[in-house]
Amino acid sequence: MSIDDVNAPVAASNPYLEGNMAPVPDEITVENLPVTGEIPEQLDGRWLRNGPNPIDTSGDPAHWFVGDGMVHGVRIRGGRAEWYRNRWVRSESVAAHLGTEVPPGDDGRGGPNTSVGAFAGSIWAMVEAGGRPARLTDELETIAYDDFGGTLPNGFTAHPKYDRDTGELHAVCYSYPDVADHVQYMVVGPDATVTKLVEVPVADMPMIHDMSLTASKAIVYDLPVTVDIEMAMQGASFPMKWNPDHGARVGLLDRGADTADDIVWVDVPLSYVFHPLNAYDTDDGKVVLDICRYDKMFDLDLLGPVGDSTPTLDRWTVDPATRTVHTERIDDRGHEFPIVSGRYSNTRHRFGYTSSIGANGSDEETWFSGTNKIDFDSGAVTVHDHGPGRGGAEPLFIPRDGGTAEDDGWLMVLVYDQGANSSDLVLLDAQDISGPEVARISLPRRVPNGFHGAWVS
Repeated sequence: MSIDDVNAPVAASNPYLEGNMAPVPDEITVENLPVTGEIPEQLDGRWLRNGPNPIDTSGDPAHWFVGDGMVHGVRIRGGRAEWYRNRWVRSESVAAHLGTEVPPGDDGRGGPNTSVGAFAGSIWAMVEAGGRPARLTDELETIAYDDFGGTLPNGFTAHPKYDRDTGELHAVCYSYPDVADHVQYMVVGPDATVTKLVEVPVADMPMIHDMSLTASKAIVYDLPVTVDIEMAMQGASFPMKWNPDHGARVGLLDRGADTADDIVWVDVPLSYVFHPLNAYDTDDGKVVLDICRYDKMFDLDLLGPVGDSTPTLDRWTVDPATRTVHTERIDDRGHEFPIVSGRYSNTRHRFGYTSSIGANGSDEETWFSGTNKIDFDSGAVTVHDHGPGRGGAEPLFIPRDGGTAEDDGWLMVLVYDQGANSSDLVLLDAQDISGPEVARISLPRRVPNGFHGAWVS
């Protein structure tokens, strides 16, 4: 019997608990993973990935976004994959199920399940909507929940943006249900304390999953997925719903501002954006936002993001002087989980990378399919086909030491094989993305479709 044959009971009415959405039942550690090809010697660090993995699926179907967080990791060094391990992010509910202690600082919101990254000497598991980050060891054990030395007023975000020039993190945070009439633009200094906090008034408590950052601006996405009072009163685990009456706009806030009095709001097409690819200032004062755009979200599908529309790759060029936006479709195919080289974050980029998303979020039931490289100068989209029944999740870009070209590096992609019900960690040459794999690390267990990962050197 395989490990995945002993999954906990799954609610058949929730597609987000089936197939490769289904949780895995336990924590394991396996050393010396099989490798096909050669892992570049310069890679020395950890591949990490976070996502929902509910420890108890026997109750009523819940929204995918509220499942207990589980972080998966692979330690890579000296051309070897030294270990794989997976650990639930400890929270009050997880600790109760596992019979372990509740970590210090737990705020009762559940284990952060959305993203993972490193900053100021710590590895954090992160979540949106008011939760604190959970600090992890290098081996993915939960240490404590972090309030940034007492400077974090409410919760944090799953998607802070790093500024390489200043060493700061920038974030737009919302705290449902504690704060209903504004969101917070926050700057976190290199010592992991909050150095700036700007209250930005908004109506209806919108879901702001991500933000964008340029050299001069912090961008707030105020889009029509908002708290639904009726759902909240009925006890919905995630009471967010499509609300076209709210409208759609982006706010351009000067990074040096101490208040939101002069924020410039610009109406944009009615749509939803989970993830921007990148943003930058133009020489004539405009702001370019490259985004994965949905026509609507949480309208018919109230348990997750798959059932309403397929995201396309779009560009919004926002003019704060005229308060207008020029929209452009970069590619009609489905794109999600976008990234650029970290060396080009918040500045003009040529290349970007995404995961292909099938029509209505389905491609041979893998949800993901190929891995894309977009050349924004030529408009060309090059695809790496992972093979029949194989789907590549969010790509991570790792620059090559000493490389000077923007695309000189590797893409690290988690690939699920539907036929084998297994997962691999695949390395691709970013300059030859349609070419053969550089290396494939066979993982000892299936890694569920989750959200976001990081390469921590």
